[in-house]
Amino acid sequence: MIRKSFRMSVHAGHEAEYARRHNPIWHDLEETLIAHGVRTYSIFLDPETRDLFAYAEIEDEARWEAIAQTEVCRRWWRSMRELMPANPDDSPVARELREVFHIEAPDRPEHHPQIP
Repeated sequence: MIRKSFRMSVHAGHEAEYARRHNPIWHDLEETLIAHGVRTYSIFLDPETRDLFAYAEIEDEARWEAIAQTEVCRRWWRSMRELMPANPDDSPVARELREVFHIEAPDRPEHHPQIP
C-alpha cells in the first residue's frame, strides 16, 4: 500500500459548502476512486487557516494518476473550482507532502486483547 498526503485550501466563507459537497461525494466518483485502487481517502480541514490536509492509501501510482483523466473527476473539479484555488485545468491547487514518520500496529490477534 502506498500512502499519499497533500495540502489544498478552501476559499474563505466556503468551508461549510466544501464539507457539504463531500458528505456524501458523488457515488460515481467514489466508485471511480475505488476502481482505481484507492483503499482509503480522508480530507481534514483546519478551520483557522482553511488548509485542507488529504490522506490516501492507494495500490498503484499509475492508477492514482489515471483518476485525473476520468470524466467524473474532471466534472468534480469543475464543480469545486468556485470553492478553492484551482489550476487552469480545474484541478485543485495542491502540494504533495513527504512522509517523515509512520507507525502501524501489527495486525496480530495478541495485539488486540479481548474485552470481557
